[in-house]
Amino acid sequence: MMGMEFWTPILVSLRVVALASVLAFILAVYAAWLLKKKSFRGKVFVETFLMLPLVLPPTVIGFGLLVIFGRRSFVGQWFELLFNQTIVFSYLAAVIAATVVAFPLIYQMLVNGFESVDDDLEAAARQMGASEWQVFFYVTLPITWRSLVSGYMLGFARALGEFGATLMFAGSIAGTTQTIPTSIYIAVESGNTAMAYYWVISIIIFAFALLSVVQRLKKIDDHSFR
Repeated sequence: MMGMEFWTPILVSLRVVALASVLAFILAVYAAWLLKKKSFRGKVFVETFLMLPLVLPPTVIGFGLLVIFGRRSFVGQWFELLFNQTIVFSYLAAVIAATVVAFPLIYQMLVNGFESVDDDLEAAARQMGASEWQVFFYVTLPITWRSLVSGYMLGFARALGEFGATLMFAGSIAGTTQTIPTSIYIAVESGNTAMAYYWVISIIIFAFALLSVVQRLKKIDDHSFR
């Protein structure tokens, strides 16, 4: 019984983060690559907007998600009509919250990586007849793969540690949206300090492992430039 109580939030977290990190990564790759190629008035405002979740309080993010996806919103009403269930307080809500908070970290890492690519290399590939997608896959990606992996790892770690927006938007439903951070909060509130310790240790181990990979890749990059 004790084992299930411990492992359920971990499995829920991994289910949520596995999907959220992939979604955030795909969106960040597309946004970073698109904005790298485009130059238009107001670009700085678009880039600032994409980075906002990095600095906004989690409650603000959660409130914004409730406004956009709640039952009174167009998206929420459309989803409920189509699937006969609400987005709020569901597994999907937890995934959306984790995706939103993970996106800026991944995006920033990818922007830095893409900007480090020599424009002349991409221009040469285009002159040889390569399409934009071919330039991206055969020139940009091989050069920036470490930035992509590091960005994904940081996004995964950020999504794993998400608490405020998830609690406000997805709630804390056991077996569905109750992730490790929300479980820690509930355990402390209910006086179950021992279980809180176990979950704290588990999330520290996850975070340490992910950050170790990022640091290792950073050292490889540093050596390659010497």
